Amino acid sequence: MGLIVQKFGGSSVANAERVMNVAKIVTDTYREGNDVVVVVSAQGDTTDDLIDKAHEINDHPSKREMDMLLTSGEQISIALLSMAIEKLGCPAVSLLGWQAGFRTSSAYGSARIKSIKTDRLRAEVDRHNIVVVAGFQGINKYDDLTTLGRGGSDTSAVAIAAAMHADRCQIFTDVEGVFTADPRKIPEARKLKEITYDEMLELATLGAQVLNNRSVEMAKKYNVEIEVLSSLKRVPGTIVKEVAKMEKMLVRGVTKDTDVARISVTNIDNTPGIAFKLFSKLAQKNINVDIILQSVGRDGTKDITFTVAKDNAVDAIAAVHETFDIDDKNITCATNVAKISVVGAGMESHPGTASKMFEALYEHDINIDMISTSEIKISVLIDAQDADRAVAAVHKAFYPELN
Repeated sequence: MGLIVQKFGGSSVANAERVMNVAKIVTDTYREGNDVVVVVSAQGDTTDDLIDKAHEINDHPSKREMDMLLTSGEQISIALLSMAIEKLGCPAVSLLGWQAGFRTSSAYGSARIKSIKTDRLRAEVDRHNIVVVAGFQGINKYDDLTTLGRGGSDTSAVAIAAAMHADRCQIFTDVEGVFTADPRKIPEARKLKEITYDEMLELATLGAQVLNNRSVEMAKKYNVEIEVLSSLKRVPGTIVKEVAKMEKMLVRGVTKDTDVARISVTNIDNTPGIAFKLFSKLAQKNINVDIILQSVGRDGTKDITFTVAKDNAVDAIAAVHETFDIDDKNITCATNVAKISVVGAGMESHPGTASKMFEALYEHDINIDMISTSEIKISVLIDAQDADRAVAAVHKAFYPELN
């Protein structure tokens, strides 16, 4: 058989019943003759609860101490799952991220994996233990605990699969795979058998919550095939890999992202280097910018509008003030916006995709604020209150046979 890496999210281990369900999946895999490494997230809403506890004490806690706090969530999960596996008659050992060899950068709250020393992992596997690893975390050069950011457990699992040359990397979620839209909101959404790394990366970046985008980047880099499947139903999932069958589909998915803030800066000098100054300042603050629109203003000025994650809005506005000597009235920030996107490699060779999307929005009286395109995706910014209607309308336009 082979080495299987399995990852289970917080909803999959949210309570005792689900922990035992995960233990059954893991031990079944083990009893088939496989070596198994399991990566687990914190239970249910534990991470959010810990964040709330921190803010009860300090509205602005340091990122280092937040990482010290948040890493405790996975410690609970791995211990409980190991106990459940032992109860089912199989040997198990739980390891925190640093015990599993995760060395990271020192960017608390959003650390990057620099290396994995697999000695301990391989030793435990050689002893025929099921190894249960705390996802989302590691240790930096100062021997401080670090976290990898939201969805970091996916990245932990793919990193282990790459470092140990695993035969399979399975990401278990509360849905049955990757769908053309969120099946909890769009019942007609269709499950995909396969999807390419590039398409999955776009979907993950644009709001699909099935996989973390950094985990897809890593899977593509190290050619790790990922299988996304349900922890609640024993049914085939979706394979994420380099080349996937197109299944005669123009668009592979429609996504919604409400974690968006739109910032507009007006009446700035229309001179060379202005955009560079602004966006280099944002880069220095590690603020990722998505959609950008620049337009000519009046009397030798220009306007720049861009989008960032909501959590970065305050820092982004501060960066604008540090770059330009302008009044507050020339800076506006809107958080009641949403980004709707369609993704598909087939779009590159099929004209008319954008017009079909825009027509669907027009027919439902949904106004478009901003547009961004690439070879395999089209994104529009709209009013947040129209987001769910927009997803349904666009999905129906591209998948009329499913309605």
